[in-house]
Amino acid sequence: MKIMKFGGTSVGKPERMHQVKDLITRDNQKKIVVLSALSGTTNALVGIGDALAAANKELAKERIDVLHKHYLAFYKELLKTDAARVKADKIVKEHFEFLNIILKISFNEAINRDILAQGELLSTKLFYTLLQELDIQAVFLPALDFMSIDENHEPELTKISDKVKVILANYPGDRIFVTQGYICKNHRNEVDNLKRGGSDYSASLIGAAISAEVVEIWTDIDGMHNNDPRVVDKTRPIAQMSFDEAAELAYFGAKILHPASIWPAQQYNIPVKLLNTMEPDAVGTTITAKELGTGVKALAAKDGITAIKIKSSRMLLAYGFLRKVFEVFEKYKTSIDMITTSEVAVSLTVDDTSHLKEITAELEKYGTVEIDTNQTIISVVGNLIAESKGTVAKVMNCLEEFPLRMVSYGGSRHNVSILVDAKFKNEALRSLNEGLFEWN
Repeated sequence: MKIMKFGGTSVGKPERMHQVKDLITRDNQKKIVVLSALSGTTNALVGIGDALAAANKELAKERIDVLHKHYLAFYKELLKTDAARVKADKIVKEHFEFLNIILKISFNEAINRDILAQGELLSTKLFYTLLQELDIQAVFLPALDFMSIDENHEPELTKISDKVKVILANYPGDRIFVTQGYICKNHRNEVDNLKRGGSDYSASLIGAAISAEVVEIWTDIDGMHNNDPRVVDKTRPIAQMSFDEAAELAYFGAKILHPASIWPAQQYNIPVKLLNTMEPDAVGTTITAKELGTGVKALAAKDGITAIKIKSSRMLLAYGFLRKVFEVFEKYKTSIDMITTSEVAVSLTVDDTSHLKEITAELEKYGTVEIDTNQTIISVVGNLIAESKGTVAKVMNCLEEFPLRMVSYGGSRHNVSILVDAKFKNEALRSLNEGLFEWN
C-alpha cells in the first residue's frame, strides 16, 4: 500500500481535483489518499478565528459568508449530476451552519481548533462525493478516528498504527481510502491539529503506521529544487537525496516539505517522493536513506528569524552558564535554530517570538542582551559538505559582499548555515547559486 498526499494547490480548483482523481485511479495499487484543505481555506479560517478572538463577530460573519460563497461555487463546478450536487450542498451547509453557530457562543482555543479543522473535512468530503458520482469505489477514512497526539503534542504512532490497521482490515477488497491531513484528536479527545503544513506530517505518520511502500507528496512543483525558484531564475529539481539532506532543507525553509514529515519515514525507512500534480510524469525527487555523492546539493532560506546575543564578562568562569541560558528557552518551550559562542558571549536564533519579552527579561539576569529582528537563515545543504575540502571557502567567497550576523559550521555533516539581515536574502541566494552550482 502507498500513501498519496495532495496539497492545497492540488485540490484548490475543481479541475485540479479532477486531476487528483485521475492520478489515484491510474493504477490498481492500494493507497491512502491524504488531502489538505483547498488552497486559501486555512488562511480564511485563521482569519475567522482571529476576528472571533478580537470579539469582532461582524467581521467573522463577513469572512464566513465569503468562504461559504466560494464553496458553493466550487462544488457546482466540480460536480455535474443533480444527485451529487444535492449531497455536496448538504455537506457545505452542515459545515457552514457549524461556523455560524460558533458566532453565538463564547470563543476559546478549543473552538478555534474546531474552526481550523473545517478545511480538511470539507475538501475530503467533496472529493469523496466526486468519486461517488463517477462510480469510483473508495472508502472514506475519517482521520479523527485514528490520528492522535499526546499531552506534549507528539503523535501517538503505536496507537495510530493499531487503530488504522483495524479499520483497514474491515475493507480487504478496497483499494482507495480517502482521509484528511493535518487534523487529529488530542489527549483530551478534542479536535486538534499537527500545526501548519501538517498534512505532510499526517502522510508520513500514516505511512509509518502501516509500513507503506512509499509516501508520495504531490504539490505544484516538480520536486525539491536546488534553490528557491521564486527568488532565483535558474534552478533545477534534485532527483535523489538522503533523509538527512531533506530534513535539513525542510527545517531551514524549503517550502515543498513540512519539516516534521521526514522523521517518521526515516525511522521506518519508507521512501518519500515529491511529485508534481500538474506534471505527473516528471521525475520529481526521491528521498531515501541512501547518501549519494558529496558536496553542495541545495540551498534553503528560513525567514522571520530573531537573533539574541547574551554578553557576560563572567561567562568564561561561570560554570553552568549555557545550561542556565538553555533552561530559559526550555521554560517557554521556544526552540533554538542556530547557536555560536565565544569567551564572553553566546548568540542564538529563534523563529518563535511569542515569549521574547519574558525570555529577554530572564536572560538579563546573566548579562547584557541584544536583539536583532528580521533576520534570515540561509542553509547550504549537501552530503558531507562539512567535510568537503574547500566548500566553506566557496560559501564565504560567494557572500563576501554581505555582512554576516552568524555562521554555524560543524553541528551537522550536511549543513552550513549563515544568518543575514533579511534585506540581503535574495541577493545572497543568487550569489550562492551562481558560485556553488555549475551550469551548462
